[in-house]
Amino acid sequence: MNVLHVCANPKPTEESVSKQLAAAFFAKLIELKPEVELVNVNLYDEKPPFYSYELYKRAWYPVFDESYEPSKVEEMAMNYASKQAEMFNAADVLVLTMPMWNFTVPAIMKAWMDQILCPGLTFSISKEDGIKPLHKVKSIVLLVASGGIYKEDDERDALTRQVRSAFGFIGIDDLEIVWAEGQNPLFFDNAEENKIMAIEAASEIAEDVADMDFSEEEDDAE
Repeated sequence: MNVLHVCANPKPTEESVSKQLAAAFFAKLIELKPEVELVNVNLYDEKPPFYSYELYKRAWYPVFDESYEPSKVEEMAMNYASKQAEMFNAADVLVLTMPMWNFTVPAIMKAWMDQILCPGLTFSISKEDGIKPLHKVKSIVLLVASGGIYKEDDERDALTRQVRSAFGFIGIDDLEIVWAEGQNPLFFDNAEENKIMAIEAASEIAEDVADMDFSEEEDDAE
């Protein structure tokens, strides 16, 4: 099993609830599945550039015109996206660790998603065939912490909608969510209790992931 872990939290683990969820998740996963191949990407160490006009041309002009020849500048604009997409395409499971900021994903996570959700890298697109995945990711685990509390389908929650819609576009519909909510101590006296419950849930999800069988997909790929 190959797991890609992308983290978008600048805080140290002792101050970051979402990173503590990740620590619990991976401790249990590695305990149960020591042979797991784990790749970690800390977006504050490997910062994604914002989507540029050059990247747009490199990604989309060949889709609209098969004869289009990208310039060297346009090729260079895809360097980060290509490197990250290679790791993404090799993964069976994608784990995203982040806080909710202003009701959605941190900007640095959105920038990373903009880089990898790119035609020719993680999916192909054509009028005849529609969208076809170029990856093998089967499941996404979302590890989130938020100051407030959000009920299911809360209209203020743009974070899970963003992740679900963006990755659903390239064929990933299985999304497991572990959410440490109510982490603002100014408003919630039970913040620590909420965190402990979420950490336990992260361990339980890790058990589910450890039970996943990707052998058939790997055999098919061969």
